[in-house]
Amino acid sequence: MTDTTSTISIPGYKAGTWVLDPSHSEVTFSVRHMMISKVRGTFGMKSATLVAPENPLDAKVEASVDVTSVDTKDEGRDTHLRSADFFDVENHPTMEFRSTGARVEGGDFLVDGDLTIRGITKPVTFDFEFGGFGVDPWGNYKAGATAKAVVNREEFGLTWNAALEAGGVLVGKDITITLDLQGALQQD
Repeated sequence: MTDTTSTISIPGYKAGTWVLDPSHSEVTFSVRHMMISKVRGTFGMKSATLVAPENPLDAKVEASVDVTSVDTKDEGRDTHLRSADFFDVENHPTMEFRSTGARVEGGDFLVDGDLTIRGITKPVTFDFEFGGFGVDPWGNYKAGATAKAVVNREEFGLTWNAALEAGGVLVGKDITITLDLQGALQQD
C-alpha cells in the first residue's frame, strides 16, 4: 500500500531547513567485479539540503556529490573511473539528486527523485531508514539517516566493460548507492 496523501509522524522530526554535515556523512557504492566479488568505493558530498515542512511527505531534497573524489583504494582504477570511459569528470564533475516526492509503502519511507550522472537524468527511488534525532554538545539539532538505491549504470552512459575469457563481464550493471547522512537543523 502506498501512502502519498496523508501526514505521517516521525518521532523527533522538526520542520525547517536541514543542511548536510559532511564530516559525519558518506556516499558509498558497490558493484560486482568479474561476477564473483564486489568493488566498493566512496565519493565526497559537496552539499545536501532538506527543506522539511510539517508533513515529512512534502519534504524536498537537493544533493550534490563530488565525482572527482571517487576512491576505491586503487589509484589506477580511480583514474580510469574519472576518465571518459566512466564518469568523464572533466565534463561532469558532480552527480546531482533532486527529489520529486516522498511516500510510505509497506512501512518503508521512500524518496523519489531525479538522479543526474554524466549529464543524463533518470528517476531513482531511495529507501530511507531514519537513524534518529538528537542535540550535539554545541546545541545543534541533528538528524541521521541511511538511504539506499540500486541503479543500472548503463542507463547513465557508464557502459565501458570488458568480456572475460571464462564468460561474463568485468563490471556488473547494477550499482548499489548508499548514503549515510547526518544533517543539522538551521537555526533561525
